[in-house]
Amino acid sequence: MDLQQQTQIVDEVITSRHSVRAFLNTPVPQEIIKDILSVASRAPSGTNTQPWKVYVVTGDKRAQLIDNIFTAKQAIADDPSLADKFQETFPYYPTEWISPFIDRRRENGWGLYGLLGIQKGDKEKMAAQQDRNFKLFDAPVGLFFTVNKVMGTGSKMDIAMMIQNVMIAAKARGLDTCPQAAFNHFHPVVLETIGAGDDEELVCTVALGYADESDIVNTFITPRVPVDEFAVFLD
Repeated sequence: MDLQQQTQIVDEVITSRHSVRAFLNTPVPQEIIKDILSVASRAPSGTNTQPWKVYVVTGDKRAQLIDNIFTAKQAIADDPSLADKFQETFPYYPTEWISPFIDRRRENGWGLYGLLGIQKGDKEKMAAQQDRNFKLFDAPVGLFFTVNKVMGTGSKMDIAMMIQNVMIAAKARGLDTCPQAAFNHFHPVVLETIGAGDDEELVCTVALGYADESDIVNTFITPRVPVDEFAVFLD
């Protein structure tokens, strides 16, 4: 294989990756998951700390986790004061939005909802779609990434690169993914259910499986701004 062919293959895998929100229930062999994680672990990390830990959740444990999340959601609905117990351990989004970021966020949200026929103000349908997050969009595998609480912000950068490797390695093997921050709100439930230690912090969840190509939601591809809008070349 020459350099041009290699470049085309790598570029195709990267650019074809997108967040999939409907999966088939086809099981993913554990050996494939191990291969993906082995490749992904070549991600760089500060002084080679390799701060990541990954919980691979399938089968009965997956079903238990989903049930526990929805039990917590119902408890909050019955007693809104309980929401204080379910807060992110670190802010994923800003407390105050500015352009162009808020504009891109809105474009993304209404693009997805529009595709699904969800109109502005239709809170019931919006809630139902949001709840799909907590079912892993029916993916048979949930990957829960944690770091030790003693580690700093740099370790979140490290694990983020490792997570990207996971998604690319999965795509190269005919699998699809959806990275999710939604579970972070319910980190006490997640960490207890998966048996994580008190010294661990949930950073991200990734749904993993085979995409349901028949579902219209998977035709939703987010745009990217051109390089000239975010890159500054200095000579």
